[in-house]
Amino acid sequence: QVQLVESGGGSVQAGGSLRLSCTASGSILMFTVMGWYRQAPGKERELVATIRRDGLRNYADSVKGRFTISRDNAKKTVYLLMNSLNPEDTAVYSCAAGATQAYWGQGTQVTVSS
Repeated sequence: QVQLVESGGGSVQAGGSLRLSCTASGSILMFTVMGWYRQAPGKERELVATIRRDGLRNYADSVKGRFTISRDNAKKTVYLLMNSLNPEDTAVYSCAAGATQAYWGQGTQVTVSS
């Protein structure tokens, strides 16, 4: 069993930046892919970004050019750097581990005000 803990959420104004962290209780190398997802009020959860074990990244169109996903295997942590935030990015952000998202963190709230 692997626990994932997210941190780094908060409230920012439009145009601001935040960096989210997702730290695992065990090695993240066992997972072929790690990902960040978000769920806004009244909306379904959506993929934000993923990073494969080989480093290949994938982004939702809505965040391309603004968000960057990265990983530090030694620290067992996956990061999501979010720049040029806008109110539409307001959501609970959660990380997931595995190709089938077998493990989830509890989520961290990101609120962007205009």
